[in-house]
Amino acid sequence: MKKVRVGVIGAYRGNQMIKYCKRAEHAELVAICDKLEGALAKQKELDEEGKITFYTDFDEFLKHDMDAVVLANYATEHAPFAIKALKAGKHVYSEVLPCQTMKEAVELIETIEETGLIYSYGENYCYMAAPYEMRKLYREGKIGEFEYGECEYIHNCENRWHSLTYGDKDHWRNNVYATFYCTHSVGPIIHITGLRPVSVVGFEGRKNERKTSGGAKTGQFGIEMIELENGGIIKSIHGDLYKNSIWYSIYGSKGRMESAREDAKLGLPATNIYVNADETPGAYGEEKIDAYLPVNDLSEVSKQYGHGGSDFYSMYNFIEKIKGDENADTIDIFEALDMFLPGMFAYRSILAGGITVEIPNLRNKEERDKWRNDTTCTDPKVAGDMLIPSFSLGNPDIPDAVYEKMAKMWDEECQGENDYVSNK
Repeated sequence: MKKVRVGVIGAYRGNQMIKYCKRAEHAELVAICDKLEGALAKQKELDEEGKITFYTDFDEFLKHDMDAVVLANYATEHAPFAIKALKAGKHVYSEVLPCQTMKEAVELIETIEETGLIYSYGENYCYMAAPYEMRKLYREGKIGEFEYGECEYIHNCENRWHSLTYGDKDHWRNNVYATFYCTHSVGPIIHITGLRPVSVVGFEGRKNERKTSGGAKTGQFGIEMIELENGGIIKSIHGDLYKNSIWYSIYGSKGRMESAREDAKLGLPATNIYVNADETPGAYGEEKIDAYLPVNDLSEVSKQYGHGGSDFYSMYNFIEKIKGDENADTIDIFEALDMFLPGMFAYRSILAGGITVEIPNLRNKEERDKWRNDTTCTDPKVAGDMLIPSFSLGNPDIPDAVYEKMAKMWDEECQGENDYVSNK
């Protein structure tokens, strides 16, 4: 069996993909790229057979003889790197998020269409045991038509912010807006239902002292209230509230499904599932709740990988799609944007005072022209004259001493060695 030759950029977050390619029978790791020598040094120590080529320059990396590229670099840089990789003839697996601007979204879509290559979005939370089972059951009609859903991705990073941003005031995590990193919450419900978001209202956590204390300018959390094409509603919340939570709940015309909350202490989050459904709408039969841990033929091998095994499924399906399996469950660019654009346009809603904002459907070629030159974002290097603040009330004034403290904490954590690793 001919293996798919894979190169990975990003030696920290990319470590799960690196591990997958080293172990999988249908894939082979041939190259790793990272701008930081210390990150590469760690990977070189693990390359016992000496079969991997290492790069610090992405353009040189793309010249390597390989079939596919995994993008596990900074979250705001995925689209430009994906476009380059596709134009170099490589299939692309992109970590979250798919793009930073609408201009990038249009360019990425049209590059995928022009090249005919595979683009797979790595929203791994879709493949956690409970939401993945929900997708199967929903497609079987278990709870009828989707009416309402709630999703949460709460991750308090206060005590590790220094290791995520290195005290760099320009790090993307310090500068994105509150609803930017939304696909871990919205994504699974989009993947479960297959429905397109059509409009959104956004909200921003204004009490953001824990964020600014580490150097982040954004609101503490973001909320999206999203209307889907069938009239159903999603409430999504994500950000840095004090206690972590990964949770999904969906209501249909004849029942409800949800994942177990972390406080249930049933193991990893978003694994166990509760299903409460009638045979037909309006039956109102005897209450019967099915509660279980979903398993499938790949459950055991997936346990070796991160995020509750979901890192395995997203890579497995990507490689299978390259090898010709049209039924491999990957997330294409349009579904990726259905997961991301609600967050982007939720912030536009916030900046406009909380109005309802329509979400573009970039499947329609005629709709793309409106957004082809839209560089609206929080990064001055990308936005130009379309720069927006990271916080709706205006960027807070954060003293340099905060970043110096974060940098010192990171340096002490690394014990002064040159072992810095890049994060997504």
